[in-house]
Amino acid sequence: MTEQPLPPPGNYPPPSAGYQPPPSAGAPSDSPYTPWLTRVLAFLIDYIPYAIIVGIGYGIEAMTQETICANDSSEYNLGQFCVTGNSTMGVAAFLASVAVGLVYLVWNYGFKQGTTGSSIGKSIMKFKVVSEQTGQPIGVGMSIVRQLAHFLDAVICYIGFLFPLFDAKRQTIADKVMKTVCLPLS
Repeated sequence: MTEQPLPPPGNYPPPSAGYQPPPSAGAPSDSPYTPWLTRVLAFLIDYIPYAIIVGIGYGIEAMTQETICANDSSEYNLGQFCVTGNSTMGVAAFLASVAVGLVYLVWNYGFKQGTTGSSIGKSIMKFKVVSEQTGQPIGVGMSIVRQLAHFLDAVICYIGFLFPLFDAKRQTIADKVMKTVCLPLS
C-alpha cells in the first residue's frame, strides 16, 4: 500500500512558486561613477600626511611642557602648588605644524586636484573630480571652494557624505552644489 491518498475534491489552483530572490548585494555595478568606499579610502590617504605633520607638532608641544611650582607662605601653610602648562616653544612648534599642514591641504586639494582632477589619495585610488558639464578639472579656486562646500555635508550630521551610497551619480551635497562628479581614471 504505497499509494498516496488523493487530494480532497475541489477546484483550487496549485500553490504559487513564491517570490523572486532579491538581487545580490555584491553584484558589480555598471555605474561610470566612483564608488563610495573608494572615495573614503582616498580621503584617508589624503589626510595621513596632514595627521603626521600635526602629530609631530603636538608631540613637540607635549614633550616641552613646563611645570611651575609655588610654596604657600600664608598662615594656613597649605604646602606646594604646581601647575603644568605648554611652553612657548611647544606652542610655536604646534602652530607651525598646523600652518605647514594647511599649506599641504591647500596644495593637495587646491592646486593638485584643481589642475589634474586628482589629489594624492585620488591618484592612488585611480579616480578624478571633474566638472559635470565639461568633464575637465574644475581649477584651483573652485577646488578649494568645493572642499569648503563639504561643510554642507557635515552640518547635517555628516549625512551628506553618505549621499553617494544612494545617489545615481554618487555625488555628495558639495558635489551637487559645485556640479562635480568623481570618475575613474581611464
